[in-house]
Amino acid sequence: KMLSRPKPGESEADLLRFQSQFLAAGTAPAVRLLKKGSRRGGDANADQRPRQDHRDVVMLDNLPDLPPALVPAPPKRAKPSAGCLLPEDDDPEERLNRHDEHITAVLTKIIERDTSSEAVKLPVSSGVAFPLVFHRSQERQGKPAISGKRSIFAQEIAARRVSEARVPPIGEVVPPLDPPEGVVTCEAPTPGDQGQQLLGSTHSFQGPHLVTGKGLTGQEAEREAQTIHEENVARLQAMPPEEILWEQQRLLAQLDPGLVAFLRSRSHTQQQAGEKATEMQRPGGPSTEVIKEKPIVPTSASEPRKKDELEPGTPETLRVSKGLEPRTGSPGPALPVTPHKEWLHMDAVELEKLQWTQDLPPLRQQQTQERMQARFGLQGELLAHNADLPTHLGLHHHGEEAERAGYSLQELFHLTRSQVSQQRALALQVLAQVISRAQAGEFGGQLVGSVLHLLLDAGFLFLLRFSLDDRVDGVLAAAVQALRALLVAPGDEELLDSTFSWYHGASVFPLMPRQEDEDDEDAGEEPPAEKAKRKSPEEGGRPPPDLARHDVIKGLLATNLLPRLRYVLEVTCPGPAVVLDILAVLIRLARHSLESATRVLECPWLIKTVVQEFLPTSWAPVGVGPVPSLHGVPCSAAMKLFRVLASAGRNIAARLLSSFDLRSRLCRFIAEAPQELALPPEEAETLSTEAFRLWAVAASYGQGSDLYRELYPVLVQALQAVPQELGAPPARPLAMQRIASLLTLLTQLTLAASSTAPEPISDCAEASLPGTPSLITWTQVSGLRPLVEPCLRQTLKLLPRPAMWNALGPVPTACLLFLGAYYQAWSQQPRLCPGDWLQDMERLSEELLLPLLSQPTLGNLCESLRRCSPLCNPQSCAPAPEALPSLVSLGCAGGRPPLSLAGAASPFPFLTALLSLCNTLSQIHKGLCSQLAAILASPGLQDYFLQCVAPVAAPRLTAFSAWALRHECHLQYLALSLAQRAAALQPVPATSTALHHGVALALLSWLLPGSEHLAHELLLSCVFCPEFLPERASGGLEAADFSDRLCLGSHGDPGCGRGTLLAEACQDLPSIRSCYLIHCSPARASLLASQALYRGELRRLPALLLPLPKEPLLPTDWPFLPLIHLYHQASDNPSGRPPADTMGTAIRALQWVLVLESWRPQALWAVPPAARLARLMCVFLVDSELFRETPIQRLVAGLLARLCQPQVLPNLNLDCSLPGLTSFPDLYASFLEHFEAVSFGDHLFGALVLLPLQRRFSVTLRLALFGEHVGALRALGLPLTQLPVALECYTEPPEGNLALLQLYFRALVTGALCRRWCPVLYAVALAHVNSFIFSQDPKCSDEVRAASRSMLQKTWLLGDEGLRQHILHYKLPNSALPEGFELYPQLPPLRQQYLQRVISGALQTGVSET
Repeated sequence: KMLSRPKPGESEADLLRFQSQFLAAGTAPAVRLLKKGSRRGGDANADQRPRQDHRDVVMLDNLPDLPPALVPAPPKRAKPSAGCLLPEDDDPEERLNRHDEHITAVLTKIIERDTSSEAVKLPVSSGVAFPLVFHRSQERQGKPAISGKRSIFAQEIAARRVSEARVPPIGEVVPPLDPPEGVVTCEAPTPGDQGQQLLGSTHSFQGPHLVTGKGLTGQEAEREAQTIHEENVARLQAMPPEEILWEQQRLLAQLDPGLVAFLRSRSHTQQQAGEKATEMQRPGGPSTEVIKEKPIVPTSASEPRKKDELEPGTPETLRVSKGLEPRTGSPGPALPVTPHKEWLHMDAVELEKLQWTQDLPPLRQQQTQERMQARFGLQGELLAHNADLPTHLGLHHHGEEAERAGYSLQELFHLTRSQVSQQRALALQVLAQVISRAQAGEFGGQLVGSVLHLLLDAGFLFLLRFSLDDRVDGVLAAAVQALRALLVAPGDEELLDSTFSWYHGASVFPLMPRQEDEDDEDAGEEPPAEKAKRKSPEEGGRPPPDLARHDVIKGLLATNLLPRLRYVLEVTCPGPAVVLDILAVLIRLARHSLESATRVLECPWLIKTVVQEFLPTSWAPVGVGPVPSLHGVPCSAAMKLFRVLASAGRNIAARLLSSFDLRSRLCRFIAEAPQELALPPEEAETLSTEAFRLWAVAASYGQGSDLYRELYPVLVQALQAVPQELGAPPARPLAMQRIASLLTLLTQLTLAASSTAPEPISDCAEASLPGTPSLITWTQVSGLRPLVEPCLRQTLKLLPRPAMWNALGPVPTACLLFLGAYYQAWSQQPRLCPGDWLQDMERLSEELLLPLLSQPTLGNLCESLRRCSPLCNPQSCAPAPEALPSLVSLGCAGGRPPLSLAGAASPFPFLTALLSLCNTLSQIHKGLCSQLAAILASPGLQDYFLQCVAPVAAPRLTAFSAWALRHECHLQYLALSLAQRAAALQPVPATSTALHHGVALALLSWLLPGSEHLAHELLLSCVFCPEFLPERASGGLEAADFSDRLCLGSHGDPGCGRGTLLAEACQDLPSIRSCYLIHCSPARASLLASQALYRGELRRLPALLLPLPKEPLLPTDWPFLPLIHLYHQASDNPSGRPPADTMGTAIRALQWVLVLESWRPQALWAVPPAARLARLMCVFLVDSELFRETPIQRLVAGLLARLCQPQVLPNLNLDCSLPGLTSFPDLYASFLEHFEAVSFGDHLFGALVLLPLQRRFSVTLRLALFGEHVGALRALGLPLTQLPVALECYTEPPEGNLALLQLYFRALVTGALCRRWCPVLYAVALAHVNSFIFSQDPKCSDEVRAASRSMLQKTWLLGDEGLRQHILHYKLPNSALPEGFELYPQLPPLRQQYLQRVISGALQTGVSET
């Protein structure tokens, strides 16, 4: 029964009913669905019947009520179809090989293209520079007509090809390589014999070898080629043998030797295999010649190729390849592999292409001092230019200078762009090794220029950044290694880690360049956090190359380096070496600046990835040896990264502790001893040390105090184990660093117990956080001292043993610093009895400190201060050879000598900590001050102070010198503070107080940013301390007056001498100090931050990262700062009113400068005398009335007298550049203008005007007076007796400037310069004019000679008899006379005769003109 089809209008129930009926009937369906086989199986399964057991039956009962959720389906997996099985004979290995796309699979399937049927077309050598121009009008004679429609150009090209085939390109013979296998050598016949052979060997021409007729159509090609061949043979037979030989010589001398070799090999391939070749004949063009082969003479690759000339009768050798072995003694060089004719494409040996198989040419011996290209080995070592290394080392794979081993930087750069990943990785690894060795100083003196500078200029930085985006793990690892080698100096991190426990050793300068943008310079006192927020990540849109040129770190950060490093750590999961390199790079970025540290912190998922992957709280135990992966294993470098980030600012530290759960990590790695951490011993020790340091940094901000209660038993247990570990020699460096870090942590926690609630700080964002009371109380830390003091006692026992003492590292320093913080916190507890801590201080002093101060070993430490001091040894702070201004480094890659500030035997950390403890005790207990000050009497310390005040230039400011100077300034400041307290208690000033005062003055100009508190304290105490000026009570005042009388004679009122001025200055020291505190104090925000650091006010401390040390806090001429400020205020004030208290400020500054000039001249040696003169001139430019005040007049006169001393005056140089002054002539012009306007003949003002007019100074100053301000001459009435310098300084040597001489003469003649109102310059002008008019120098020019004669004639004709008498009869200067000069009673005979000649000549000229 046939089933009915569905009809329109039927429902789904009807369709289901039809389906049930069809299935029940079991009939065959009308349509059969067949599935095709898979592509891999082909049609192998096409005959199989479709399976009928699985039918697509729709069942409504099993369908869900709701539609399925729109969720992405799981990815489909490829699997063979059930109905299309793979063939049984299909091998899986063969299927893999068919689909293998690796480069090795490609290279093993190289199939040579068959080129045997293709003709080789070679260019024709021509004797003209350019080919002849073809013209249509030219007749084509001798060329057969070509059937078919072809263009003229096609016809010409076809004809040219025919002519090229007729004329074989044969030139001089090139010395080939070794003869191929089977070369037979025979004697060449004589010319006569050759002629006979050529004439009688027509049967040897088997047909044309070169002219094939290609380009012609059909049989016409063969017929034309055969016709040409027969013509050539007939012409050869008609030529005599001598002509054939001559043509052979001419062609061999003209044509290319490579073409000759090619044509000969082509001829050999067309001959029969068994025929013996005796000579070679080749058909040519219109004049075909027989060519005789020249002997093949081998030459080395290093020798130049020479042309061989063949002469008739010269024996020759003919070589034919017959598959035989070359005979012994063959003159050609040996090939590594002898080519055989049976090899593919070796029937024609192309000698040029086989030259690379020869042995390397011998090394060239350098005969001159010319520079050679530097080449490096695979380990980055510099190879000598004459290093003869074997080739199997892989150092000769380069084309340039093939004989030299190693690779140049250009070749390594080229290799980094290779398509082979192994070559890219190798090049990056070699470059990383080169950079590491360069930073270590291994290339010093061997290379010209800087390797790092050359690499950065070539774009190496961005080459590394591009390589970081490589998908190959090996290239990525090599790029990270090279990036670490470039950015991270290993010695820098070791230095900063080893000095973490020094006195304020955790505070470091940012490692960033000092060249800052103008925006940074204009920012003034803007807090660092606000700067970091204000700046854009790309520094205002500047491209990364421009940023990298000034700052490598900023250039890298602008290229999205941080997200890429995060991706590498999180996604690619690199090996341990790559992880450590990335963490080291992140640490270097965090040390750069607060901005860089903030960007590292805010990089998405970076910090979270490092915390989760490299600081887990649980991990599988790790044994000693290499580990396959660092992911999931605690890493000390990750903990160090967080410590460096926390040092950048208190906000960063708070975010790390709260947002990234570092509190639990600190508890995890501190609660267990290092030997229980299931890590390698060294890694566990380092991890525990870094955990202590991170907690110490957080505690420096008053954070992390809540952990103290939880970990108190652990800390006490670790502290109790310290004496036992110290007593078990030898001391392990890692263990000593861990103990020192533990003590540093306890020091910060003890200071936290003494901190009080902070006061609001102005505009510092980092420090303006709301203060919270400390969670640590004094009761919780009071029990730590009994545990630390035994540790100190045990370390001091090793002081007489230098080797064991140096092995302790910073442990003794950390113990002393803890005791200082402990007693400071104890003394600040308001509810405790002061007698308790005073008695305990006395006990400590008697039992520990006083015996220590009396030990000779301590004196030895003080004696080594001078040898380790950067100030006494500026060369120790010299920058590294590879130092770059755009990439700051401490320059410690090569290590530091033991006797240096950063060396293992440095006395600075221990003595600084000892002085800090002595200062703390003497500040709290005044009675201990004199006892503890005994350390200042050490001869070594005195000698060190004497060297510091010596006139030696301070080291140039670099990253390392700034770091070293900061720690050296700490020692000096603490010693001066102790000396000032001791001097205040002594009734009679000690002899060393003057030395201490000199050190304080010098220290004030050495302090760097971050030490504002020290500068402020020095100004408050030591600098203006009356006890540091013993001269005021020991005859210094009388000595000053006596010295002035000896130098200048007794002039003026004795009661107004320099002694009186110094006495008044000593009485006004409090006022002078107030003046300098106003004008020399740093910015308030910087001062508050520095005070918080040095006073231990933890919750006021904004950051441990110090400001950038661009320059010292105070300039070298800081004593003149009040005068400079007054001058700038007067210049910027348009109203002309002087600033408030101008006179008081000027008097205080001049008093202090006079004190320094008189009693501390070494404090001003860095200020040139010309700069001091310029500062004194500023006093007169401040106001029109200030210089008239009597105190100002007396002080300026005293300072001017000091400048004009015989030992100072020769150093007065006004022609050099002066600090703080753009141009002295401009200042002098302003000074002359002011003098002309307001001086009214003031003698002191006039003395300052006259001082720069000395003959040895620039003529510009004298021209300014006599040319532009000649009116000022009338006010220069300074008497000769008050002239501060000798008159001869103005008159000798004679003036040589013609313009100035003419101005002198004009001023004298016109009356502008008169003896009554300007006696000094009148005498000077007379001297120079007289010398000029009577000069008879034969070397002078005609112009000068004519001007001299004219001036003499005009002088003779003067109507003023007195002036004429003075000019003509001037003899020499004499300041003792009222006139200031002596006159001749009558002219000397020579001058009289010269005058008569000039006058008579003038009269004759006048008569002739009449």
